[in-house]
Order: sequence, then C-alpha cells, then structure tokens
Amino acid sequence: MDRVKVKLLFFAKSREIVGKKEADFEFASCTTSVSILEKLIEEYPELSVIAENVVLSLNEEYLELDNQELTLQAGDELAIIPPISGG
Repeated sequence: MDRVKVKLLFFAKSREIVGKKEADFEFASCTTSVSILEKLIEEYPELSVIAENVVLSLNEEYLELDNQELTLQAGDELAIIPPISGG
C-alpha cells in the first residue's frame, strides 16, 4: 500500500492539546476520513477529548466523517479543526 506524507495543521483547541501548530504525518494514499481520524488519535491520544466534535479539512475543503474513499497526495494539507464556541 502506498503511503504519502501530508502536512497536519492544528487549530485552536487541537493546537493547545498537541502543543504544536503543524506536523508532517504519513497516511495510506487511499484512505477514509474515519481512518484518518483514527490514525490521528493513535498518534495523539489526547485528541480523543475533542474527537466527537472535530472537523477535518483536506486542502481547505471540509470532509464528512464517513467511509468514502479519499486519495491523498504528497504535500496535501490536512487541518484538524476543533469545535468553536462563540456567542
């Protein structure tokens, strides 16, 4: 199975939790958003506290959390966007 390196971008609470704003990470080139989230929690277990409400985006496009196949390419940007509270 081919693997590709993507850039992870952490925003708001996810940045606070992991202690960095970005990181390089390898994923299978053919994957799903659910699988991506599972791998992220495997690598950063502390993200599990926001996993139920997190939003992922790939190259600035929001992903549905489902099992639809995605094809990742080297250099893609994957953002982890936690729930945002406001008023």
